[in-house]
Amino acid sequence: MANILVSGLINIETTLKIERFPLQYFPVTYPFFGIRSTVSGVGYNLAKALTHLGNRVNFISLIGNDLNEHIVRNELAQLGIDDRYVSAALHETAQSVILYEESGRRQIHTDLKDNQTQTYPAELFEKAMADSEICALCNINFSRPYLQMARSQGKLVATDVHAIGSLEDDYNHDFMSAADILFMSHENLPCSPREWVQNVWQCFGTPICVVGLGSQGALLGIRSENFLGHFPAVSTRTVVNTIGAGDALFSAFLHSYSATHSPYLSIRKAIVFASYKIGVTGAAEGFLNQSELNDLFVKYQNQINPQL
Repeated sequence: MANILVSGLINIETTLKIERFPLQYFPVTYPFFGIRSTVSGVGYNLAKALTHLGNRVNFISLIGNDLNEHIVRNELAQLGIDDRYVSAALHETAQSVILYEESGRRQIHTDLKDNQTQTYPAELFEKAMADSEICALCNINFSRPYLQMARSQGKLVATDVHAIGSLEDDYNHDFMSAADILFMSHENLPCSPREWVQNVWQCFGTPICVVGLGSQGALLGIRSENFLGHFPAVSTRTVVNTIGAGDALFSAFLHSYSATHSPYLSIRKAIVFASYKIGVTGAAEGFLNQSELNDLFVKYQNQINPQL
């Protein structure tokens, strides 16, 4: 398996199951077993999924010097993820609250604390990068200084800019311009996903683009082959909560791509992985291991042929 550097957020995630959106006002409810708190965050989700799939992850993140530090480090130890590159430099660990309904729709509230104003030590990043084949640099500020460093060292740079809405987005511009593999969501696009990928190619020359389409699957763009194909979603089990589906798609794609260098096979396997993942409540739960993914892929592969 691959050595993959992941740089991204860790937060304490609290999920609340509600009856439906919009949420009407009421003074109190008692949703028995409807509230859960777990370790999550985009970086953590990727690191956990990639480790579960059998990869060795060098995980870079910032957490707080607070009560949650012990919880985070204990979770990483149980997963077999080395925490040497997780720095407790923040005043508090980031937190999120996610409301979700039975259909799987969700609303996310994220408090990053002082994540966006702190820097990550360069010497630690260089050590983590040295034996990593892929650098998955999530679009959080402490990843930003290392985009060009990774490129200058010949590393494959991958990132996810999530619900992007403009090619002139100041916050995400550095991440988009540095990426060899660029993931994003369709939710805020100003045009069709196909037009968007063509515009990304023209603006940034990105070799591989993936637009997550939610229940419709994903769009894969390969610039060198001028390929744009829609890969449909599959239903491997009942949807519980769609939170973390994009992280699952991204991590499974990187896992398969590191082994095969085939973006076509990688997106098909990633769709199966993400479909299974959303059958649970939390963003950092429901991950298949490599053997389970391969077995499930055999069952559903004929349903994931590209539509050009």
